[in-house]
Amino acid sequence: MRKTTAEVLKSRKESNRGSLIGYFPAGFPTLSDSVDAAIAMCRNGVDVLELGVPYSDPVMDGLVIQQATETALANGFKLRQLFDAVKQITSAVDTPVLVMTYWNPVLSYGVENFARDLKEAGGAGLITPDLIPDEAGEWLAVSDKYNLERVFLAAPTSSAERVARACELSRGFIYAVSTMGITGTRDSVDDLAKQVVAAVRVADAEQNTAVGIGISSAAQVADVNSYADGAIVGSVFVRAYAGGGLANLKDVTLNLSGKK
Repeated sequence: MRKTTAEVLKSRKESNRGSLIGYFPAGFPTLSDSVDAAIAMCRNGVDVLELGVPYSDPVMDGLVIQQATETALANGFKLRQLFDAVKQITSAVDTPVLVMTYWNPVLSYGVENFARDLKEAGGAGLITPDLIPDEAGEWLAVSDKYNLERVFLAAPTSSAERVARACELSRGFIYAVSTMGITGTRDSVDDLAKQVVAAVRVADAEQNTAVGIGISSAAQVADVNSYADGAIVGSVFVRAYAGGGLANLKDVTLNLSGKK
Protein backbone atom coordinates (compact mmCIF):
# COMPACT_ATOMS: atom_id res chain seq x y z
CA MET A 1 0.00 0.00 0.00
CA ARG A 2 1.26 3.49 -0.88
CA LYS A 3 2.47 5.45 2.12
CA THR A 4 1.05 8.87 2.87
CA THR A 5 3.29 11.90 2.59
CA ALA A 6 3.41 12.19 6.39
CA GLU A 7 4.43 8.56 6.73
CA VAL A 8 7.24 8.97 4.21
CA LEU A 9 8.60 12.12 5.85
CA LYS A 10 8.43 10.70 9.37
CA SER A 11 9.98 7.38 8.39
CA ARG A 12 12.91 9.03 6.67
CA LYS A 13 13.38 11.54 9.48
CA GLU A 14 13.46 8.77 12.08
CA SER A 15 16.15 6.95 10.09
CA ASN A 16 18.19 10.17 9.69
CA ARG A 17 17.93 10.12 5.91
CA GLY A 18 15.93 13.29 5.31
CA SER A 19 13.48 13.79 2.46
CA LEU A 20 13.73 15.36 -0.98
CA ILE A 21 10.46 16.78 -2.30
CA GLY A 22 10.69 17.47 -6.02
CA TYR A 23 8.54 19.72 -8.21
CA PHE A 24 7.92 19.30 -11.93
CA PRO A 25 5.21 20.96 -14.05
CA ALA A 26 2.66 18.73 -15.75
CA GLY A 27 2.70 19.11 -19.52
CA PHE A 28 6.30 20.34 -19.79
CA PRO A 29 7.31 20.28 -22.52
CA THR A 30 4.53 17.83 -23.40
CA LEU A 31 2.27 15.70 -21.23
CA SER A 32 4.10 12.45 -21.94
CA ASP A 33 7.47 14.11 -21.39
CA SER A 34 6.36 15.40 -17.99
CA VAL A 35 5.15 11.95 -16.96
CA ASP A 36 8.49 10.41 -17.94
CA ALA A 37 10.35 13.16 -16.08
CA ALA A 38 8.27 12.74 -12.93
CA ILE A 39 8.73 8.97 -12.90
CA ALA A 40 12.48 9.40 -13.40
CA MET A 41 12.65 11.80 -10.45
CA CYS A 42 10.78 9.36 -8.21
CA ARG A 43 13.00 6.45 -9.24
CA ASN A 44 16.22 8.37 -8.66
CA GLY A 45 15.78 9.93 -5.24
CA VAL A 46 12.68 12.12 -4.94
CA ASP A 47 10.68 10.94 -1.93
CA VAL A 48 7.55 13.04 -2.51
CA LEU A 49 6.56 14.47 -5.89
CA GLU A 50 4.92 17.85 -6.46
CA LEU A 51 3.23 17.89 -9.85
CA GLY A 52 2.58 21.47 -10.85
CA VAL A 53 -0.49 22.73 -12.70
CA PRO A 54 0.43 25.19 -15.49
CA TYR A 55 -1.38 28.45 -14.94
CA SER A 56 -1.54 31.65 -16.95
CA ASP A 57 -0.90 33.96 -13.97
CA PRO A 58 1.80 32.27 -11.85
CA VAL A 59 2.38 35.03 -9.30
CA MET A 60 4.68 32.98 -7.04
CA ASP A 61 6.73 31.21 -9.69
CA GLY A 62 10.22 32.22 -10.72
CA LEU A 63 11.32 32.68 -14.33
CA VAL A 64 12.41 29.06 -14.91
CA ILE A 65 9.06 27.62 -13.84
CA GLN A 66 7.11 30.42 -15.56
CA GLN A 67 8.79 29.61 -18.85
CA ALA A 68 8.16 25.89 -18.42
CA THR A 69 4.48 26.37 -17.68
CA GLU A 70 4.14 28.77 -20.62
CA THR A 71 5.64 26.06 -22.83
CA ALA A 72 3.21 23.49 -21.46
CA LEU A 73 0.23 25.76 -22.14
CA ALA A 74 1.52 26.64 -25.60
CA ASN A 75 1.83 22.93 -26.36
CA GLY A 76 -1.83 22.42 -25.52
CA PHE A 77 -1.93 21.35 -21.88
CA LYS A 78 -5.50 21.14 -20.56
CA LEU A 79 -6.40 20.81 -16.90
CA ARG A 80 -8.26 17.53 -17.40
CA GLN A 81 -4.97 15.99 -18.60
CA LEU A 82 -3.53 16.48 -15.13
CA PHE A 83 -5.42 13.47 -13.83
CA ASP A 84 -4.14 11.28 -16.67
CA ALA A 85 -0.61 12.30 -15.75
CA VAL A 86 -1.16 11.56 -12.05
CA LYS A 87 -2.60 8.15 -12.87
CA GLN A 88 0.33 7.24 -15.11
CA ILE A 89 2.84 8.32 -12.48
CA THR A 90 1.15 6.58 -9.55
CA SER A 91 0.78 3.42 -11.63
CA ALA A 92 4.54 3.35 -12.15
CA VAL A 93 5.91 4.37 -8.72
CA ASP A 94 4.87 4.26 -5.06
CA THR A 95 5.94 7.85 -4.37
CA PRO A 96 3.18 10.10 -2.95
CA VAL A 97 2.10 12.59 -5.63
CA LEU A 98 0.84 15.97 -4.46
CA VAL A 99 -0.58 18.43 -6.96
CA MET A 100 0.73 21.97 -6.60
CA THR A 101 -1.86 24.40 -7.89
CA TYR A 102 -3.21 27.89 -7.60
CA TRP A 103 -6.81 27.88 -6.47
CA ASN A 104 -8.48 29.31 -9.57
CA PRO A 105 -8.01 26.17 -11.70
CA VAL A 106 -9.59 24.09 -8.92
CA LEU A 107 -12.55 26.45 -8.73
CA SER A 108 -12.95 26.41 -12.50
CA TYR A 109 -12.93 22.61 -12.60
CA GLY A 110 -15.17 22.35 -9.56
CA VAL A 111 -13.72 21.65 -6.12
CA GLU A 112 -15.50 18.34 -5.63
CA ASN A 113 -14.87 17.24 -9.22
CA PHE A 114 -11.18 18.03 -8.83
CA ALA A 115 -10.92 16.13 -5.54
CA ARG A 116 -12.80 13.12 -6.86
CA ASP A 117 -10.75 12.87 -10.05
CA LEU A 118 -7.48 13.37 -8.15
CA LYS A 119 -8.37 10.62 -5.70
CA GLU A 120 -9.36 8.25 -8.51
CA ALA A 121 -6.05 8.94 -10.24
CA GLY A 122 -4.10 7.98 -7.12
CA GLY A 123 -3.06 11.49 -6.10
CA ALA A 124 -2.26 12.19 -2.46
CA GLY A 125 -3.67 15.70 -2.21
CA LEU A 126 -3.05 19.37 -2.93
CA ILE A 127 -0.56 22.09 -2.13
CA THR A 128 -2.43 25.38 -2.47
CA PRO A 129 -0.02 28.33 -2.23
CA ASP A 130 -2.63 31.08 -2.63
CA LEU A 131 -5.35 29.54 -0.45
CA ILE A 132 -5.26 30.35 3.24
CA PRO A 133 -6.95 28.09 5.79
CA ASP A 134 -9.51 30.72 6.79
CA GLU A 135 -10.83 30.81 3.21
CA ALA A 136 -10.61 27.08 2.56
CA GLY A 137 -13.95 25.89 3.92
CA GLU A 138 -15.08 24.09 0.78
CA TRP A 139 -11.69 22.46 0.27
CA LEU A 140 -11.54 21.35 3.89
CA ALA A 141 -14.89 19.61 3.61
CA VAL A 142 -14.19 17.97 0.25
CA SER A 143 -10.67 16.85 1.17
CA ASP A 144 -12.12 15.25 4.31
CA LYS A 145 -14.71 13.48 2.17
CA TYR A 146 -12.07 12.03 -0.18
CA ASN A 147 -9.33 11.66 2.45
CA LEU A 148 -6.90 13.88 0.57
CA GLU A 149 -3.87 15.62 2.00
CA ARG A 150 -3.83 19.39 2.13
CA VAL A 151 -0.70 21.46 2.47
CA PHE A 152 -0.89 25.09 3.55
CA LEU A 153 1.96 27.59 3.62
CA ALA A 154 3.68 29.38 6.49
CA ALA A 155 5.91 32.37 5.83
CA PRO A 156 8.26 34.55 7.88
CA THR A 157 5.43 37.08 8.10
CA SER A 158 2.83 34.59 9.32
CA SER A 159 1.42 35.34 12.75
CA ALA A 160 1.54 32.71 15.48
CA GLU A 161 -2.22 32.34 15.09
CA ARG A 162 -1.92 31.79 11.32
CA VAL A 163 0.82 29.20 11.82
CA ALA A 164 -1.23 27.38 14.43
CA ARG A 165 -4.25 27.33 12.12
CA ALA A 166 -2.15 25.96 9.25
CA CYS A 167 -0.77 23.27 11.53
CA GLU A 168 -4.23 22.31 12.69
CA LEU A 169 -5.62 21.92 9.19
CA SER A 170 -2.67 20.70 7.11
CA ARG A 171 -2.25 17.01 6.36
CA GLY A 172 1.11 15.90 5.00
CA PHE A 173 3.28 18.85 5.98
CA ILE A 174 3.46 22.61 6.35
CA TYR A 175 5.15 24.28 3.39
CA ALA A 176 7.60 26.67 5.05
CA VAL A 177 8.44 29.49 2.67
CA SER A 178 12.06 30.35 3.33
CA THR A 179 12.13 33.75 1.66
CA MET A 180 9.62 36.39 0.73
CA GLY A 181 9.14 36.55 -3.02
CA ILE A 182 9.02 34.18 -5.96
CA THR A 183 10.46 30.72 -6.35
CA GLY A 184 13.88 30.10 -7.87
CA THR A 185 17.33 29.04 -6.82
CA ARG A 186 19.40 31.26 -4.55
CA ASP A 187 22.97 31.03 -3.37
CA SER A 188 21.87 30.52 0.22
CA VAL A 189 18.64 29.48 1.85
CA ASP A 190 17.40 32.32 4.00
CA ASP A 191 17.87 31.97 7.75
CA LEU A 192 14.24 32.94 8.04
CA ALA A 193 13.41 29.36 7.07
CA LYS A 194 14.64 28.18 10.46
CA GLN A 195 12.40 30.73 12.15
CA VAL A 196 9.36 29.47 10.24
CA VAL A 197 10.15 25.85 11.11
CA ALA A 198 10.64 26.82 14.76
CA ALA A 199 7.25 28.55 14.76
CA VAL A 200 5.62 25.39 13.41
CA ARG A 201 7.36 23.28 16.08
CA VAL A 202 5.97 25.59 18.78
CA ALA A 203 2.46 25.38 17.34
CA ASP A 204 2.47 21.61 16.78
CA ALA A 205 5.51 19.50 17.54
CA GLU A 206 4.03 16.55 15.63
CA GLN A 207 3.38 18.40 12.38
CA ASN A 208 5.83 17.90 9.50
CA THR A 209 7.50 20.92 7.97
CA ALA A 210 9.24 21.11 4.60
CA VAL A 211 11.20 24.13 3.41
CA GLY A 212 10.88 25.47 -0.10
CA ILE A 213 11.95 28.40 -2.28
CA GLY A 214 15.65 28.91 -2.78
CA ILE A 215 17.14 25.40 -2.45
CA SER A 216 19.56 24.60 -5.23
CA SER A 217 22.29 22.22 -4.04
CA ALA A 218 22.80 18.90 -2.29
CA ALA A 219 24.47 20.76 0.58
CA GLN A 220 21.39 22.94 1.04
CA VAL A 221 19.11 19.90 0.91
CA ALA A 222 21.16 18.29 3.68
CA ASP A 223 21.21 21.50 5.71
CA VAL A 224 17.44 21.93 5.50
CA ASN A 225 16.89 18.31 6.48
CA SER A 226 19.00 18.87 9.60
CA TYR A 227 16.24 21.03 11.08
CA ALA A 228 13.12 20.37 8.96
CA ASP A 229 11.35 17.25 7.72
CA GLY A 230 11.98 17.78 4.03
CA ALA A 231 13.62 20.00 1.43
CA ILE A 232 11.56 21.17 -1.55
CA VAL A 233 13.33 21.69 -4.87
CA GLY A 234 11.71 22.90 -8.08
CA SER A 235 13.59 25.21 -10.42
CA VAL A 236 16.73 23.07 -10.40
CA PHE A 237 14.83 20.06 -11.72
CA VAL A 238 13.07 22.07 -14.41
CA ARG A 239 16.33 23.68 -15.51
CA ALA A 240 18.07 20.29 -15.54
CA TYR A 241 15.47 18.81 -17.84
CA ALA A 242 15.33 21.88 -20.09
CA GLY A 243 19.11 21.87 -20.44
CA GLY A 244 19.86 18.18 -20.82
CA GLY A 245 16.73 16.10 -21.03
CA LEU A 246 15.92 12.98 -19.05
CA ALA A 247 19.53 11.87 -18.57
CA ASN A 248 20.52 15.19 -17.01
CA LEU A 249 17.40 15.22 -14.84
CA LYS A 250 18.26 11.77 -13.47
CA ASP A 251 21.82 12.88 -12.75
CA VAL A 252 20.71 16.03 -10.91
CA THR A 253 18.13 14.06 -8.92
CA LEU A 254 20.73 11.52 -7.81
CA ASN A 255 23.03 14.35 -6.78
CA LEU A 256 20.44 16.31 -4.81
CA SER A 257 19.22 13.19 -3.03
CA GLY A 258 22.75 12.29 -1.95
CA LYS A 259 22.74 9.07 -3.93
CA LYS A 260 25.63 10.16 -6.13
